[in-house]
Amino acid sequence: MKLYGYFRSSASYRVRIALNLKGLAYEQAAVHLLKNGGEQFAAAYRALNPDALVPAFQDEHDGETITLTQSMAIIEYLEEVYPESGLLPVDPVDRAHVRALALAIACEIHPVNNLRVLKYLSATLQVSDEQKNAWYRHWCETGLAVLEQKLAADKRTGRFCFGDAPGFADCFLVPQIANAQRFNCDLTAMPVLMRINQACIEHPAFIKAAPANQPDAE
Repeated sequence: MKLYGYFRSSASYRVRIALNLKGLAYEQAAVHLLKNGGEQFAAAYRALNPDALVPAFQDEHDGETITLTQSMAIIEYLEEVYPESGLLPVDPVDRAHVRALALAIACEIHPVNNLRVLKYLSATLQVSDEQKNAWYRHWCETGLAVLEQKLAADKRTGRFCFGDAPGFADCFLVPQIANAQRFNCDLTAMPVLMRINQACIEHPAFIKAAPANQPDAE
């Protein structure tokens, strides 16, 4: 297995957590999103992922090397092909619930806070750093507040997003909280999220996946 990613990329971070929770060994290949004009735009990498995004993931499957992109698809693949230490509950309603929590981050919060969006705001629209950061905080805080409400009201919420073992939704929550903290988002009104986040970051799989513990960390 080989994971192409960037230590600070939240999408790469998600996949690292999932791989670690499943106890799967993998090689890492760094793709620096800022150096050399962005290594994700290099021809060799775009041959793997034409979107010029991280992560990209390779595995040997049915005798051939496959390449996958998009963190959600990669984690779903891991869940289906390596079902040990499952990240999703068994019941289909519960599975849909957990997927919805993850998608609230992956589809509603992260896209408008992505690096390329922030760079467009600065470089093309010429917004100030203060305005750019205000944009980030608005959408991140808005999305996380909704997630807080959902988790606080649901009896299936336990020590983690679903029950008392880390799983699929936690793989998405922790990187988003880390990004929110980097941008000084106000998380004081989100006690459930912060409690779950604390439980996660004390878990060995999350510690190993943390940005500061990656080979390409700066």
